[in-house]
Amino acid sequence: MPAYRTVAIVGVGLIGGSIGLALRQRKLAGSVIGIGRRQTSLDKAIACGAIDHSTTDFESGVAGADIVIVATPVDSVADDVCRATAIVDEAALVTDVGSTKGAICSAVESSPTAVAERFVGSHPLAGNHRSGPEHATADLLEGKTVVVTPTPKTPGPTTERIAQFWEALGAQVQRMSPEQHDQALAVTSHLPHLVASALAACTPPEWLPLAATGWADTTRIAAADPELWTAIFSQNKQAVSETLAGLIEQLTKLQTELNEENWTQIHDTLQQAKRIRDALGN
Repeated sequence: MPAYRTVAIVGVGLIGGSIGLALRQRKLAGSVIGIGRRQTSLDKAIACGAIDHSTTDFESGVAGADIVIVATPVDSVADDVCRATAIVDEAALVTDVGSTKGAICSAVESSPTAVAERFVGSHPLAGNHRSGPEHATADLLEGKTVVVTPTPKTPGPTTERIAQFWEALGAQVQRMSPEQHDQALAVTSHLPHLVASALAACTPPEWLPLAATGWADTTRIAAADPELWTAIFSQNKQAVSETLAGLIEQLTKLQTELNEENWTQIHDTLQQAKRIRDALGN
């Protein structure tokens, strides 16, 4: 018997589609419903096997769902969460997959208490620069970390049930506060995207034929959706700005050492960076 009778996914892109594929492959849901604004995108999700059914009608799509996964852009998540919790049964749970958590959780908690009690934020640390359900894979979350961000208003059982959902998809769950999440992701995700974009933007087009794997690897994530990332930077502005200030300080230090031909200090910085990067193990 499936663990969930019906799972509704609002926004069936790369992450939403991968969740749907994993649910269906692992036979965890009796039915997976995809909800979106454009039927053409939903048709792609059906064609690749990510969902069983689709609808562009939000209310009918989430009604009757045991769990609702909101996988829309971060600036839409809070509204979509509140809309969903107003429709689903009181026993149903709602979560999201947004790359920011502070603004989303704060907006949800400013709504009626019943909304906050049935929602806990989530962020799967998986994916790539490509978008759309056609790039979704059933194993995208296997072995990956999903950060779950309960607040003081989140009941313990709600957090546990959402954690069990992600673990059933093969993910490893880590619990953090929304604020801790945003500070950490500013360093490990948001700043790297900003840096990759800056490097790509300052590269003269006529030099692209000379761009080898180093440039391509470093700038790969700059190919992601600009609208999506503008919203992420907007919601995590303070943490990203603080992290960017630290990077600017490091770059200024390196620039000074280059000008002064302080190769020993530059070597030490490169060695420290290598140790940190090697510690990741991939």
